[in-house]
Amino acid sequence: MKILLLEDDSKTASYLVRGLSSEGHVVDHVTDGRDALALGLDCTYEVMIVDRMVLGLDGLSLVKALRSAHVQTPVLFLTAMSGIDDKVEGLQAGADDYLAKPFVFSELMARIGALTRRPPLSQEKTRLKVGDLEIDLMRRTAERAGTPIELLPREFALLELLMRNEGRVLTKTMLLERIWNFNFDPQSTVVETHISRLRAKIDKPYGRSLLHTVRGNGYSLHARQ
Repeated sequence: MKILLLEDDSKTASYLVRGLSSEGHVVDHVTDGRDALALGLDCTYEVMIVDRMVLGLDGLSLVKALRSAHVQTPVLFLTAMSGIDDKVEGLQAGADDYLAKPFVFSELMARIGALTRRPPLSQEKTRLKVGDLEIDLMRRTAERAGTPIELLPREFALLELLMRNEGRVLTKTMLLERIWNFNFDPQSTVVETHISRLRAKIDKPYGRSLLHTVRGNGYSLHARQ
């Protein structure tokens, strides 16, 4: 299972990462809520474990932002804020469970197991569509106006990210970090190269552009005129 952990206490984070890893899970650990939001929006995690009092974007605001973006990944708050009002506030914000610190690891694992056994609130999308462009996330295929489009794995990942963020402007920095795991390098042209190749495949043959360059900002995929 792939788990996103937002925890800024180093001892607690180390304990959790060791314990979860020993259970066979893959853990991405961040200490800043803004980093958790960027990772969480990609919808690649089965569970998120979130502390409420963290740097940058607090845990409560993080969950609200994820739910506003229609991310349905189960979220478990793991926090020292243990009052009844705190729990109600967390659950009303969109969390699926709430566990107060100090905690017992076996209970945490039981709660994670319960979350992953629950049916999703809404069936996870297996296809994304923008205008007449559609991709199948299970088969990793793409088509526009019913015509198949051959995409390389990195091109597909780039298109999927753009489609998941339909109408939003994604900067070069965001694309480098999420698709290539690069830190910002102003000399790199890898984004421009892949955008050009992607545009040639999904736009050029069809006479109507879906992939737009927002000068000075980044790129956006949408069907609006």
